[in-house]
Amino acid sequence: MSRIGKQPVSLPAKVEVKLNGQSVTVKGPKGQLTINVHPAIGVEMEDGMVVVKRQNDQREERALHGLTRSLIANMVTGVSEGFRKSLRIEGTGYQAQLQGKSLLLKLGFSHDVTVDPPADVSFDVPKDDRGRLLHIDGIDKQVVGQVAANIRKLRPPEPYKGKGVRYIDEHIRRKAGKAAK
Repeated sequence: MSRIGKQPVSLPAKVEVKLNGQSVTVKGPKGQLTINVHPAIGVEMEDGMVVVKRQNDQREERALHGLTRSLIANMVTGVSEGFRKSLRIEGTGYQAQLQGKSLLLKLGFSHDVTVDPPADVSFDVPKDDRGRLLHIDGIDKQVVGQVAANIRKLRPPEPYKGKGVRYIDEHIRRKAGKAAK
């Protein structure tokens, strides 16, 4: 058995799970998410918990067992608490600011970069950090991570001065440069 897949997913208060064939819908205070489960995997409700089961021990079904349980657990966490990714912007003149719901980034280009959030994703730029910190909030873990990765890709951190957009907990290995020769 998969160690992850055999664990039941407990449901916090105010979170509902609806099973409709191979479709699982999770509804909570922050929103609603839906996933279509592979036909070889079964999802059931037992004692107020979601249990994921597989039909046999084939390699593909073993892999899907833990994956499905993790996806459902992430959906439950997303609609109850939400997910957040934080980015730090390093560099002289580099900053982020909100324009309505959109994000305006100044990253050393000849133009400003505007990023529009997808549905159920919001940006937050704290005022006390002068536009150097950026929070991305949402209910879908995959979408929040992808938006953060796309923003980081606009100006990835470089190893000499450390300028660019990085995750808050990311460590950049610095290089010495020509002067150290």
